[in-house]
Amino acid sequence: MDLKLKDRVILVTGGTRGIGHAIARRAAEEGAHVAICGRTRATLDDAVAALSALGGRVHGEQVDVLSDDGVETFVARAAAALGRVDGVVANVGGTFGGNFLEAGADDWLKTLNVNLVHAARLVRAAVPHLEAGGGGSALIVASISGTRPGPRPQYGAAKAAEIALAKSLGRELGPRGIRVNTLSPGSILFEGGSWARRVKEMPEKIADFVAREFPRGRMGTLDEVADVAAFLLSPRASWVSGTDVVVDGAQNTPSVQLT
Repeated sequence: MDLKLKDRVILVTGGTRGIGHAIARRAAEEGAHVAICGRTRATLDDAVAALSALGGRVHGEQVDVLSDDGVETFVARAAAALGRVDGVVANVGGTFGGNFLEAGADDWLKTLNVNLVHAARLVRAAVPHLEAGGGGSALIVASISGTRPGPRPQYGAAKAAEIALAKSLGRELGPRGIRVNTLSPGSILFEGGSWARRVKEMPEKIADFVAREFPRGRMGTLDEVADVAAFLLSPRASWVSGTDVVVDGAQNTPSVQLT
């Protein structure tokens, strides 16, 4: 299927590694021009080089999405460099603090900021550009933790808020021709990721977790997430908006108890 992404411009926050980089790579493989941002210059340069090798134009920015105007500046510079914006992906996320009794108010605020607030800022900054191009797609990378109970409640609450945000914005921005969705991956295994680290640190515990929670006996892959993301960003998903798309292989519990 031709996703009709050729020559479209896709922006991805946190596009230097993991899920964000896989999404940017898949968009580039489909003929899109991509802009990515990341916090570390060396990692950013490597990612830009890898994406550029696919043949399209690539714009990279060193950005801390928690900084004042960092997200907004990234969108403005990417739009100027690549000429337009057709899709944005709010991929940056994470959690601060431990389990509920160990996490303080600051941990909650930082977790909400890096997930929910960063996503809202990205979409808001992109709206004029998306609308100028006749509409487009905003995709927020959430998690199955947003709909299923698990450790680190501040993370689950932030992801649940992202899902609610997309549902609301699908309605509010629909008249402007802009679709907004969340993509909720389950546990994704890749080199350098948190699950790969846990496999090395606690192999028996993770093996038991996989056997118990995954009907197909394995975690997901980056490509399996990126393929769905590319579809949601594409005009082929023109009637998909305000919804949460889960990519988890029918996983049950979202995470293993770490402490």
